[in-house]
Amino acid sequence: MEEERKIKFDTKFIVRAGIFSAFAALLYIFVKFPLPIFPGFLEIHLDEVPVFIASFAYGPFLGFIVLLIKTLIKLPFTSTMCVGELADFIYSTVFIIPAAIIYNRNRKFKTVLIGFAIGTALQLIVSLIFNVYIMIPFYSKVFGIDENGLLAIAQAANPNVKNIRWSLGFCAILPFNALKDAMVILITLPTYKSLHKLIDKIKV
Repeated sequence: MEEERKIKFDTKFIVRAGIFSAFAALLYIFVKFPLPIFPGFLEIHLDEVPVFIASFAYGPFLGFIVLLIKTLIKLPFTSTMCVGELADFIYSTVFIIPAAIIYNRNRKFKTVLIGFAIGTALQLIVSLIFNVYIMIPFYSKVFGIDENGLLAIAQAANPNVKNIRWSLGFCAILPFNALKDAMVILITLPTYKSLHKLIDKIKV
């Protein structure tokens, strides 16, 4: 009997991971768009929404597995030698997993807001540092864009950017990620609220 329960649990886990990973991967690959107020190399993508729903409904470990599978699915389509995907994986992990851990310990609306706040703060800090020290130098070197060229691209969207390090980080990358995170949260909240009763009923 114990073995049967374990097999049933494992089967459900695989099904859940497959469903949410598929949705996340589709959004990650096909649904992305720039905003005119930010440099064109910054694109909004909403693949974190199904990962949040999976993490809230079934726990942070499933959310982490969904993030990993989604990233692996995206790798054959990479245009950044997999570095962009690695960065997105790190950003999403520090955004989603802490929020999911906090929410799953006490499933209340106040707790989910606290989780969102902590996850957002961590993601903004990590993405800012990672971009300034790793991503910007990487793109500049690999794609052969010198600092002046990259600065010109950034200034075309935001004249307040003075250099491609901390100025670009604070004037473009930080507000872009803050806006993206806010969009993800505003979509996740009503979507999870409407789906969690259905998830409980069908017991997937």
